[in-house]
Amino acid sequence: MSEREPQRLYIGGEWVEPAGGHYEVVDPADESVVGLAPQATRGQVEEAARAAAEAFEGWSRTAPEERAAILDRAADIIQREFEPWAALAQAETGAPTGIARGMQVGVGVSRFRRYAKGALEPVERGLPPQVTEAGPMGKASILGALEVRQPVGVVTCITSYNNPWANPAGKVAPALAMGNTVVVKPAPQDPLSVFKMAGALHEAGVPAGVVNVVCGTSAEVGEAAVDSPYVDMVSFTGSTGVGQRIAEVCGRTMKRQLMELGGKGAAIVFDDADLDAAVMGIGTTFSFYSGQICTAPTRVIAHRAVYEQLVEKLTGYLAFMRVGDPAVPGTVVGPVISAAHRDRVESYIELGRKEGARIAHGGERPVVGDGRGFYVAPTLLVDCTNDMRVVREEIFGPVVVVVPFDGGEEEAVALANDSDFGLLSYVWSGDSARAFRVARRLRAGGVGVNTIGRNMEAPFGGFKRSGVGRDVGSYALHAYSETQSIVWTA
Repeated sequence: MSEREPQRLYIGGEWVEPAGGHYEVVDPADESVVGLAPQATRGQVEEAARAAAEAFEGWSRTAPEERAAILDRAADIIQREFEPWAALAQAETGAPTGIARGMQVGVGVSRFRRYAKGALEPVERGLPPQVTEAGPMGKASILGALEVRQPVGVVTCITSYNNPWANPAGKVAPALAMGNTVVVKPAPQDPLSVFKMAGALHEAGVPAGVVNVVCGTSAEVGEAAVDSPYVDMVSFTGSTGVGQRIAEVCGRTMKRQLMELGGKGAAIVFDDADLDAAVMGIGTTFSFYSGQICTAPTRVIAHRAVYEQLVEKLTGYLAFMRVGDPAVPGTVVGPVISAAHRDRVESYIELGRKEGARIAHGGERPVVGDGRGFYVAPTLLVDCTNDMRVVREEIFGPVVVVVPFDGGEEEAVALANDSDFGLLSYVWSGDSARAFRVARRLRAGGVGVNTIGRNMEAPFGGFKRSGVGRDVGSYALHAYSETQSIVWTA
């Protein structure tokens, strides 16, 4: 599909012409132009942050029921426009139809619904009274205390390109529910969907300045959204390297941070595992966003007793994963986001070959249709060792590496934890006691036991270089709030 009208910025409740002009958003499936996205200047980003700061006092004092109603109405509007907005998401990201509908726009709707309810969650908690004896602090007394969650202020939300609905909705909705105002800076590759989200909130009646969306290909747009003196918190999803630079800037003025960064999920497969279930779970790496997902089980650590059988099953599974136009029924694996990213993923595959890994499947660039589009063949690298760069570094594409081990739990845990990353890891074993015992020892923010499924009320975030803080469910409400204590004499 193609968006005919050039997109404008959304600042202070108005649709504003971008001072930096426009740039083309390209469909990664066929390299056609999806639409024209706005190029904000540093001054316009500063204007957006100022508008958010000016709107904060009023929005933070609105009744929770009013905030909930606006978020619910926004969900209704997104649901009403589901078909065209799913088509736009597919065109921007190259996601297969089921992913664009269910995992992108569908999750966007559900997150607005969830945080409409979240706006009504209690923000006060009474603490047990404390009896104090007379002393320098005053006479003997009984002190009562109240824990209160207060909004942080202006939150900059910088979102990733792999999901232009679920990711920004997971930031914006809980931030608004808690009474914060936001400046959203979407990824430059696929920002048009985020402007649709802003349009839904605008139609739903969000007050001017509460939501602002700016974007652009220049680094100064993101820098301005982070270092603005009007910004109190930065919520970022993206690479570890960029996250580290953002954290350094935030540290200068002690801005709050929520960072969801890179991942290299370890999937331990023990000798008593259900191999078919493990293959199905690991195989999602190839089909979800063409491997452009930080939670994927991309680093398989397989016991030698089942290693060959697992590799055989994964290879057979890959043979049925159709690569092609994401809009065509039956397509399982679509393109990656850009030509530059395709080249990066392919360079890692070649690096793996040079490092001594064996390519069990894939490795060649697929040709789809007339040869346009940024496609990468789902690739399985086997006979790997933990010192290889393809094992240690995040590839962010449809590539899985397999490392064998010969020992027991100790060796498996050591291999899994020998990583700079610690977002999500996985354990497959027929022995539940062992699986949970191993899960508790993994240095990861989340562990799936015989599943790649996620409980969307459970805390989400990473250990080590995979991030700082937790969100999802009520944890997101906590992430976008400060805790205040109020003490009085009873």
